[in-house]
Amino acid sequence: MSWPTSLILRGVLAVIVGIIAIAWPSVTVFALVILFAVYAFMDAGLQFVRAFSGRTAGPVIGHLLLGLINLAAGIVALGWPSPTALVLVIVVAIWAFIAGFLELFAAFQSGETAGTRTLFIMGGLVSIAFGVVLGARPDIGAVTLALLFGFYSLIFGVSEIMLGIDARKSVNGLRPVLADAA
Repeated sequence: MSWPTSLILRGVLAVIVGIIAIAWPSVTVFALVILFAVYAFMDAGLQFVRAFSGRTAGPVIGHLLLGLINLAAGIVALGWPSPTALVLVIVVAIWAFIAGFLELFAAFQSGETAGTRTLFIMGGLVSIAFGVVLGARPDIGAVTLALLFGFYSLIFGVSEIMLGIDARKSVNGLRPVLADAA
């Protein structure tokens, strides 16, 4: 498969995922909770394996505890998906808020051009606002996250499709030139 075709297929997949996320945001949130639970269970298994592959008791106890915590997190996620989604939204809210302040800090580092400084400031303010909105209403934040993910996937998918089409045109346009050179 050529790389332009893989870009197009990747874009189509992203568009499909975006449409699903926008059409059924609650399903998307539930899918994220399930993915988190699967990750927690897999990590628990890996921690248990690591616990018994170590040579000293210290790492054994630490890995066993981490494995048990991961196992508990997976069980909680599956048993109570709504609170799990709420916690995930709060974590994203805190992350966006902190990242926004770090971007604002980065804007005032020496050597930045005015354009770069402006982009850092705008990005930081948007991140802070996003974190505040999610933190203020985490109950609707999960659906908002799913919708934003859907819109992001749509935009990314269309972009990938356009890149793939453009790359295909470039590759097809170069073939006769490359054939003449050989």
